[in-house]
Amino acid sequence: MKKLIILTFLSAISLVGFSQNYDSFGKKIKAKGSQEAATLVGKKDLDAKPVKIEGEVESVCQAAGCWMKIKTADGQTMRVTFKDYGFFVPKDIAGKKVVFEGIPAVKSTSVAELQHYAEDAGKSKEEIAKITEPKTELTFVAEGVLVPKN
Repeated sequence: MKKLIILTFLSAISLVGFSQNYDSFGKKIKAKGSQEAATLVGKKDLDAKPVKIEGEVESVCQAAGCWMKIKTADGQTMRVTFKDYGFFVPKDIAGKKVVFEGIPAVKSTSVAELQHYAEDAGKSKEEIAKITEPKTELTFVAEGVLVPKN
């Protein structure tokens, strides 16, 4: 009996020690089954099906946490917005590896929208004024996000 209690205790400790604790935003999702953000780069045939992605946060909207940029590959990033602006993420998660689920797309972003994002990111007026061309980029609309707890 004593061995059974010790074995149960050790099993519980190992599960707690190896499981990742997350704060959840938006739709409740699980981290299991995610793929690296870099797997989306260069794909032209994104079929508007939900996928689960993990990646390192490069930056977050400093106005409200209403978008985040995820590092993909070769210094590139992917802008992640949140479905129907129904939730936001903390503004201090840059550098953390997050998991999110939703729909990826390749989108042309207008100059006005790019300038708005630059303003949200705290860029100077000079930097914002240099944005004069629309940009075709990988984007993502997330339904749920998991951020690791500290």
